Amino acid sequence: MNSSNTAIICLSPHIGGMELDALKLSVILDKYIHITTIIKENTLLQERCQTNQDFKNLNVETINFKVNLLSPSIIINMRRLIKKNNIKNIIFFGASELKSLYFAFLGMKINLIVRHGTIKGTSKKDWFHKLIYSNVNHHVSISKYLQENVRKIIPFGQNSIENLIIPSMYKEISSITHQKNEILSLVHIGRVVPGKGIDKAIIALSILKENKIPFLFHSYGPRNEKYEPILHSLVDTLNYKDNLIFHSFTNNVFDLYKQNDIFIFPTDGEGYGNVMMEAISHGIICLSYNNSAIIEFKEMGFHIHLVQDASQEALNQQLLYISNNLEKEKTLAQLNIQQAKSIFSMQREAKNYLEILI
Repeated sequence: MNSSNTAIICLSPHIGGMELDALKLSVILDKYIHITTIIKENTLLQERCQTNQDFKNLNVETINFKVNLLSPSIIINMRRLIKKNNIKNIIFFGASELKSLYFAFLGMKINLIVRHGTIKGTSKKDWFHKLIYSNVNHHVSISKYLQENVRKIIPFGQNSIENLIIPSMYKEISSITHQKNEILSLVHIGRVVPGKGIDKAIIALSILKENKIPFLFHSYGPRNEKYEPILHSLVDTLNYKDNLIFHSFTNNVFDLYKQNDIFIFPTDGEGYGNVMMEAISHGIICLSYNNSAIIEFKEMGFHIHLVQDASQEALNQQLLYISNNLEKEKTLAQLNIQQAKSIFSMQREAKNYLEILI
């Protein structure tokens, strides 16, 4: 088994799916090889490493820098950390800091792996980006949809190889007991922004009101100051607004899947969709649009409900169907749990990464 020292680098100042994925992969691979996790100083990600029990045992290094085209601080401090920790492999989560990292790695024998987890819209095939990406050994995409996006947007060097590695659940799921609810309970999990479909989910609930089906709807996720007033303007027009409960960000997201009956996630598009993977793995009924990487969960053989992309009417009608056949759909959804243990296995993801390390 590979024993070379490996660094997982994520220099984002934010905390979201990509940033947490970096920490999760650090936890997974640290069971097999020595991992150094390098993050930006004084960020929410650093706070999470210090306070969350899942990440407190990671070997974490931090660097401080200002965001600009090229950061001397990144270049100097990254070279120092690579030498200090005798790093041979780097798995990089991000994009913009790769410009500085190119110069940080000059003259070093580094096996550079760039992990692509978000959809990119602007071509990077100009001469400058061809230079910056020229030393990338592996481009790892986390879905077939993203793999196609990377091919179109990102320049490949002479020695670059593309890989598809599906993320895993970083916690093993043993047994799941679902809560029995007196009335239908629905949940949406994700940032409170238009692209995550919370507005479409809320509008879909009108079909339940029209058909006199009692329900409660829960929303969990970080709030967007610009979008929140727009969303609440919508909510104020509804005759079922008292059935809607808005929570903030939670660390106990896994519990939410067991406490609710339906996970409704009509997203505009996902490079992968961590929440969909989590929901499927916990046996909750899943309803979404048939788009982007979300389609791939259906192709994996899971029982989920996907409707015509961007069709509010299709979403409404499928929600009504599920609600009228709730017990049958619960049984089918819970069959996903066993299959998910294999497909989203940590051992499988670790093996995939270990195969491309030197």
